[in-house]
Amino acid sequence: MKLLTTVLSIIALGLMVFNFTKISLNNLFRGESIIALITIFAALCAIVLLQILRISKRIEEKSK
Repeated sequence: MKLLTTVLSIIALGLMVFNFTKISLNNLFRGESIIALITIFAALCAIVLLQILRISKRIEEKSK
């Protein structure tokens, strides 16, 4: 499980970096920039959820 969450976190981080290159600061809320911002936010949410999953599994192992 730890390997899966690590791999998925790295993929989400890669998506964030890729989409940072797609942002145009002149037209932040138009065209590809808004799609890039939404994708960055979604990847950030995925990373947070994966970290919560990892912490909950660690707590579950310690409580047994």
